[in-house]
Amino acid sequence: MNASAGADARRSSPSALRNREPIAQVLQRYLPADSRVLEIAAGTGEHAVYLSAQLAASNWWPSDLNADAMDSINAWREAADTTVLHPPLQLDVSHPIAQIQQRLGNAEGSPVRFDAIVCINMVHISPWQATEGLMRAAGALLDDSGLLYLYGPYQRNGRHTAESNARFDEDLRARDPQWGVRHLEDVCELAARHNLRLLDVVAMPANNLSVILQKAGSAEQRNSHHD
Repeated sequence: MNASAGADARRSSPSALRNREPIAQVLQRYLPADSRVLEIAAGTGEHAVYLSAQLAASNWWPSDLNADAMDSINAWREAADTTVLHPPLQLDVSHPIAQIQQRLGNAEGSPVRFDAIVCINMVHISPWQATEGLMRAAGALLDDSGLLYLYGPYQRNGRHTAESNARFDEDLRARDPQWGVRHLEDVCELAARHNLRLLDVVAMPANNLSVILQKAGSAEQRNSHHD
């Protein structure tokens, strides 16, 4: 993510400004108002401010691994003067789930479970262990029928969806061999191990995808055991 800093601590990402409206349009179709949302890899904090308002969330908890992101998220939060957006949490989703739950439990007002987890442009710019941790966290932290929303580029059916994505994949792997545009089928297979089923895939601008996964409810879990 390329981000520039203004006169204050707020950082700005051109991609966040471009994709926030299409992302909001997709989420509005699936996420009810008054939802409790945990955002993983919140980056600059621009998505958190915009989406929490557009989606009329009751509470939005942004989080990120990097300490630098905390300052930017806090600055955007203060400028927005919102009570919906909570102070950012420094979370590493590759850590054990018990450690993540403890971190959340120490945050003021944080619930044990969430209606949705939102993760934008992380899966391809992080080691696979981060995606494993994300799925583990979603399986543990989402309410029954809760949603996991992913946004970014993915390969489908063993190939890139655009030549520009293939070049982007090469660039990512050159920068870090642990990064790369993932196969959507691998992501969904991993999600299924944590009781998350694919609900929808929506084509987005710039050859990205919105991937909506849903945690199976208790009734669905019981039925699946009898299949």
